[in-house]
Amino acid sequence: MTGSGEGAFITAVKPLVDAMGGEILPPDQAGPDDVVLSWEGADVVAVRLPQLADSLDHILAAMERKRGKPLAELDRKAKQEIVRALEARGAFSVRHGVETVASALGVSRFTVYNYLNRDKS
Repeated sequence: MTGSGEGAFITAVKPLVDAMGGEILPPDQAGPDDVVLSWEGADVVAVRLPQLADSLDHILAAMERKRGKPLAELDRKAKQEIVRALEARGAFSVRHGVETVASALGVSRFTVYNYLNRDKS
């Protein structure tokens, strides 16, 4: 990683990698499941993507930071908005996704299912 173009490339992709909960590595440390990114014909950086369950935890933590308080302290309407946003991102296709979200919101699994079903009716 020597050229200034490479440094600018890494700086440009870092916010995306951080938002996904990924990790940036030197390309020579890439494993078989890592994504190697090239710039101007040279491998510049490898990205290690998080496991889906870790990704959900990362998304919930980011939502909490954005709201400035624990998700469990939000009112019912805000919790319903969170559930809708998470459903749009596929959070409930992750094993134990409903349980993880329910715990973060301080509600029961039944309540999360009610929020999901309310949107479909």
